[in-house]
Amino acid sequence: MDRLTSMSVFVKVVAHHSFAVAARELGLSRAGVSKHVLALEQSLGARLLNRNTRRLSLTEVGAVVHERYVRILEEIDEVERNAGALQTNPRGTLRITAPVSFGIPHLAPAIVDYMSRYPDVSIDMVLNDRTVDLIEEGFDVAVRIGHLPDSTLIARRIAPIRFALCAAPAYLQRHGEPRRPADLIGHNCLEFSYRQTGTEWHFTGPDGTKESVRVSGRLKVNNPQILHTAALNGDGVEFDPTFIVGPDIAAGRLVELMLNYRPVETDLSVVYPPGRQLSAKVRSFVDFLAKRFAGDPEWDHWRGCRAPNKLAPNPP
Repeated sequence: MDRLTSMSVFVKVVAHHSFAVAARELGLSRAGVSKHVLALEQSLGARLLNRNTRRLSLTEVGAVVHERYVRILEEIDEVERNAGALQTNPRGTLRITAPVSFGIPHLAPAIVDYMSRYPDVSIDMVLNDRTVDLIEEGFDVAVRIGHLPDSTLIARRIAPIRFALCAAPAYLQRHGEPRRPADLIGHNCLEFSYRQTGTEWHFTGPDGTKESVRVSGRLKVNNPQILHTAALNGDGVEFDPTFIVGPDIAAGRLVELMLNYRPVETDLSVVYPPGRQLSAKVRSFVDFLAKRFAGDPEWDHWRGCRAPNKLAPNPP
């Protein structure tokens, strides 16, 4: 028999001093209640109840066992109540992993606002540009950029991630402006180590055809912010998300290149391990990000105030 059920039956019998009343309240037969109590006595090797026709009373062992069983059942009830609360009310520690370049300028303000809305949730966030194993490393959610490979993780797309090809005016004055993807072969292209497509940069041409070019350069780094610093310094051509390069293009510190060739977009997603019941803290965080970044992402608002390209325009 199930030990917890037998414990509950025994405690109920003692509370009512009656097998019959306990049976009626629990929806069991009187014989069924007797079997549960007998099973406990057999497993413990001791009599728990003195039985006679008039009343029930606890034996010395039964009194000690009853006290312990009451405490155990109360603790189980408390655990279940707390677990239920965690499923309905966001609380506890939420462990998040996200890319450094997106996490600092855009996720950090969102985290602050989320914590203000959900004061019972604590955040433990690790910024890392590599792909983290959520289950192995104990994370609740990951914010990821790129097309997601097939896995057991559950993913929710949050927003589009657009790219821009750009370079500083000083670099273009020295090396000229590329007009089409093939021209990039002759340029110092700044490479991101974790790019899903490796050293291939992908574009959609004016007629809608896909074009790719394999690039090379003197600088390859696992953090796009370093590449961005090099581009601003006039050291090469940058191909990075608009949430990194957009403000500098708008201010004229970088020039957006090959406007007739649109870089292929990717996705901003939140992923989390599968489970039959999603915890309230994870569900609330995913919903919060989806609402915050809905529509035209805030990091692309610079496009309406792009500084003019003072260099020669691309041919139509």
